[in-house]
Amino acid sequence: MSSRRQAARTSSWPPARTRWRWASRSTSTSQRLTEPSYPRPVSPDELGFEKIVYEKAPPRATITLNRPEILNAFDFQMLRELARACEDASWDDEIRVVVLTGAGRAFCVGADLSSWAEDYLDQPTEYWKWFGAFKDAHDRLREIGKPTVARINGIAVGGGNELQMACDLAVMVDDAFIRHVGPEHGSVPAGGATQWLTIMVGDRRAREIVLMCEEIPAAKAEE
Repeated sequence: MSSRRQAARTSSWPPARTRWRWASRSTSTSQRLTEPSYPRPVSPDELGFEKIVYEKAPPRATITLNRPEILNAFDFQMLRELARACEDASWDDEIRVVVLTGAGRAFCVGADLSSWAEDYLDQPTEYWKWFGAFKDAHDRLREIGKPTVARINGIAVGGGNELQMACDLAVMVDDAFIRHVGPEHGSVPAGGATQWLTIMVGDRRAREIVLMCEEIPAAKAEE
């Protein structure tokens, strides 16, 4: 028996967190994962999320970014979970509005940079995989097809601010602020700020927010 066939016989799959179903078994013991045959929503418990809390209380669904110990900075897994939650909410006809918020004292401070040096900077192909998840999460939130509300419970920085910009509406606690920090560190906003912020606040003010990297408190943001 070839080594390839032997590997197929003995391979095992980890438990699926997304709503996949096992395909019919063939004569071999290997298993295949298949895409859902139709857009059926599922209960949040079936999805098994670890980095977000996804709750349904029709007609509202709430997505809570849940890494409060690092101010809800997102990693690859959180981005994938956010995209999947948005997909499920878009499929659920009982859900008519989606609320996005953060756990603890922050809404979201953007990307979790703690592992970048090891995981991405020396492996550019891996970075582009991460960036694909980053773009997909923002796009799915923006294009969900239902009203979305960002409940900004604390600071919203960088890519976290772009998440709230992807929502249709936003409410903000008085002591929160928004800020872009990328240009201070040699990067640019890549989640839509350079496109959408100009539509929201005008070209000159958008340039000021992005390039000056200053905190915008809630009272000023309301203007």
